[in-house]
Amino acid sequence: MKIKTSCRDVEAYITKDGSSIKELMHPLVHGNSAQSIAEATVPAGASTLLHRHNVTEEIYHILSGCGLMTLGDESIFVEEGDSVCIHPGTFHNIKNIGEKELRLLCCCSPAYSHEDTEILGNKLINSL
Repeated sequence: MKIKTSCRDVEAYITKDGSSIKELMHPLVHGNSAQSIAEATVPAGASTLLHRHNVTEEIYHILSGCGLMTLGDESIFVEEGDSVCIHPGTFHNIKNIGEKELRLLCCCSPAYSHEDTEILGNKLINSL
């Protein structure tokens, strides 16, 4: 099992919700067993698609920038240093409302999978 990765060595890809992520640790790649962690970026003015995970619990930790997060029927402001728990089945998305790239860690248990990602609608959410 690979026990160390470096963000600078990981290639980014686009997830089902439209965000660009780098899988820093994922069972399908690294051999760990029950969770994943990825760095996601959302450009200024952009938003991820409103989605939910029926099985996976997520924690978002904001590394830099700020945003508005839809979490169920709530809208909450998030900024550098904030962490948000997203319970399974809760629709959510995040919109970058700052002038620079929004960077966050996405921690998933069990590990992230496209199959557990359900998109609400088929276009980006432009306002909350």
